[in-house]
Amino acid sequence: MTTDTNNANKDLIDRLFAAGAHFGFQKSRRHPTVKPYLLGNKQGTDIFDLEKTSSLIEKAKEVLEEAGKNGKTVMLVSTKEETSKLVKAVAEEMEVPYVTNRWIGGTLTNFGEIKKRVARLLELTSEGESGELERKYTKKERVVIGREIEKLNFNFGGIKDMDKLPNLMVVVDPRHDTIAVTEAKDMNIPVVGIMSSDNNTDMVKYPVIVNDALQASVSLVLDELKEAYIAGKAAYVPKPSKFDGRRTAKRG
Repeated sequence: MTTDTNNANKDLIDRLFAAGAHFGFQKSRRHPTVKPYLLGNKQGTDIFDLEKTSSLIEKAKEVLEEAGKNGKTVMLVSTKEETSKLVKAVAEEMEVPYVTNRWIGGTLTNFGEIKKRVARLLELTSEGESGELERKYTKKERVVIGREIEKLNFNFGGIKDMDKLPNLMVVVDPRHDTIAVTEAKDMNIPVVGIMSSDNNTDMVKYPVIVNDALQASVSLVLDELKEAYIAGKAAYVPKPSKFDGRRTAKRG
């Protein structure tokens, strides 16, 4: 490791410590797969080895940066009350799809049907903005449609611009959003899991072991991943299609 890398690593460890990221849950709640990432146990509470955590974050950052560089779609997920707003804010900054209200079963495994519901949301939203709803429906009918739009937005608002399955998912507390993680696994979508000591690290490809209940801890990790993805995205150069190449060659 270079001096700069060592300093950056120490800075990250210091920030993780200040955020309380090293505190896990009581030993009785510990999942066996988390044991390699523990420094010890203090008064019944598991303590994470922040050097190992910082290495996990660096690996996750590499994965996010690579995704950005290659124009891959990343989805953020957290329906847990403590972290859902944080995840939504970060996803909007990253300009990526997200699920923070409720995971609808089949979001990944039955994406065709989900797209139909999203199409309905986009259609009604467009008609509302153009004034078409006013022209086509009575006031009573518009009230019913308004409720439908509200429900569709609640369930699908974060993925309304997602036209294909994501290439990568970031999930805060995979144990809480286990259905999302299971669907990702079924569809061979790798998951970065920001998780505490009660999680099974085998459920995700890239575990990040931190306190997943403290907003400061989760926010720190999300910001690190966000910056990595945005840096990668800035370096993304779309590849010209073969068809474009053939047309250009013919013109020449």
